[in-house]
Amino acid sequence: MTDDSARGDEAVISLLVVDDHPVVRDGLRGMFEAAPGFRVLGEAAGGTEALALAAALDPDVILMDLRMPGGSGVDAIRELTRRGARARVLVLTTYDTDSDTLPAIEAGATGYLLKDAPRDDLFTAVRAAARGRTVLSPAVASRLVSAVRAPKTPGGEPLSAREREVLGLVARGTSNKEIARELFISEATVKTHLTHLYAKLGVNDRAAAVAAAYDRGILG
Repeated sequence: MTDDSARGDEAVISLLVVDDHPVVRDGLRGMFEAAPGFRVLGEAAGGTEALALAAALDPDVILMDLRMPGGSGVDAIRELTRRGARARVLVLTTYDTDSDTLPAIEAGATGYLLKDAPRDDLFTAVRAAARGRTVLSPAVASRLVSAVRAPKTPGGEPLSAREREVLGLVARGTSNKEIARELFISEATVKTHLTHLYAKLGVNDRAAAVAAAYDRGILG
């Protein structure tokens, strides 16, 4: 996946739509094909088919449902992560329970939205996901409790003021490069702050950090 400097806002974002309901797939295809800046390369009815099409079509973003009879979305996300796939995965589901969403986060999804999200929010989320930015619906984040909430470091060391600043920008979908520019620090320093706040929150990536921050009242 290219970074922001290599992908302009005008670049067409290619999509793979994965959902076991044909009506949902048709609706998403029609919505994105009617909007400028998007191209739907294909559709899959389950996780197994999604893996094959992702390898063949190389989309920028995969819109992934979670519960499907033809292979679960979480299993597909996990396998895409294992393969080092270029595509970013944006989960789009009706399920917002911990048992659905947390495994998707741990598997490596970039974003998590519910299917009742407004159309413009979905477009914005896909653009952000294509840039590798975390996209996490507050409604989904509020459900991520227990495993995400509890810090894994002794004592649950609080975040520093700078770490909170970085985390707040991450939650807004800001890239490391843009965080560095806004805070007048280097990208290497941003990465160091992220490493420290991940450890304090007991998480491994940006999406999980935002989820943990919502759950613990650090954000929102």
